[in-house]
Amino acid sequence: QVQLVESGGGLAQPGGSLRVSCAASGFTFSSYFMNWVRQAPGKGLEWVSVIDTGGGSTYYADSVKGRFTISRDNAKNTLYLQLNSLKPEDTALYYCARDLSRLIWTPSYGMDYWGKGTLVTVSS
Repeated sequence: QVQLVESGGGLAQPGGSLRVSCAASGFTFSSYFMNWVRQAPGKGLEWVSVIDTGGGSTYYADSVKGRFTISRDNAKNTLYLQLNSLKPEDTALYYCARDLSRLIWTPSYGMDYWGKGTLVTVSS
């Protein structure tokens, strides 16, 4: 069965960095676009970033562009998100999610499997 397990969250200071990971299993990881989505306390879901199957194309929300970097290691079936220049408003539960796009990222296709999330807290 499809499993997505996030890790690497924790407490960081404003301006600091963290890297979160998502270990995938139960499907051919290299065949799927993958997303990071976050949910701040008391707020709705916010899409953060997506990466294509080979890692050559990436897209970001304006709120994280230039600060966060998505990447993947298909040999390890793992998705990453490097979070730099963290701000208190980046505090959220970070989820990885499998995308239903094929060949070209098509946001309207949606996401079908999600992990349980890893909590990132940015505070001094």
